[in-house]
Amino acid sequence: MSDNRLSVFKTYKLYVGGKFPRSESGRVYEVTDSKGNWLAHAPLSSRKDARDAVVAARKAFGGWAGATAYNRGQILYRVAEMLEGRRDQFVREVGEAEGLSKSKAAAVVDAAVDRWVWYAGWTDKIAQVVGGANPVAGPFFNLSTPEPTGVVTVVAPQESSFLGLVSVIAPVIATGNTAVVVASEKAPLPALSLGEVLATSDLPGGVVNILSGKAAEMGPHLAAHLDVNALDLTGADADLARELEIAAAGNLKRVLRPRAEEDFTAAPGTDRMTAFLETKTVWHPTGSLGASGSAY
Repeated sequence: MSDNRLSVFKTYKLYVGGKFPRSESGRVYEVTDSKGNWLAHAPLSSRKDARDAVVAARKAFGGWAGATAYNRGQILYRVAEMLEGRRDQFVREVGEAEGLSKSKAAAVVDAAVDRWVWYAGWTDKIAQVVGGANPVAGPFFNLSTPEPTGVVTVVAPQESSFLGLVSVIAPVIATGNTAVVVASEKAPLPALSLGEVLATSDLPGGVVNILSGKAAEMGPHLAAHLDVNALDLTGADADLARELEIAAAGNLKRVLRPRAEEDFTAAPGTDRMTAFLETKTVWHPTGSLGASGSAY
């Protein structure tokens, strides 16, 4: 084979509605490694890209929320299988993004895949933890069950480009929500590659939408968008988080605030899943009164 073969550079694109558009503005920005060396050009998403992502997430919500929890778990597990198959690619991208040795980057990628499997296993179990039958005085069944909140905007962690990313996306979709993800501005490549994995998995298009660019530019529009139901501000700094939380108050969005020095290597727990769940309570008579019951 010829030694003069030209390298084929990868073109990174957004992942919106199951497709790979460039930013509608045509803008890009340089992504560099921890030493300042050029890695790629990433799309610089615009307000229009953010709106398109919300439309896609809303369109996908009904089908995803209506799927059985067992089915969601199987689909998430399939994503983990595909991540495992592209392990070497993610090891390279995470190592470059975070300045890690190959062995340390491999440990991060393995932890991220394990985390995805962990959340896949919770899809059909979280209802037993946060729901149940309530004791009431009277001839009624009173049952509380969790339901997804809706479309969740996620500001991904800035430093933990893959393990942190998985740790905020997986719990949102495991519980039936759909997501609009603003990737790490300085290290977006693992997130954009995750979009390629999701596109070729069984995950319906629009369940996860991944944007690269500036959270400070897109965040205010997403926080004020009336079709966004909740915000995860994990990757926002204090000033941006405050601005977005104020904007979110306009239609009473749920907000998960950033936590100081969050350790994504620690055991995750269930709090990220319960953060974006609503509780529906149904009353139903125990006798044969013919009533259909009512929900509140």
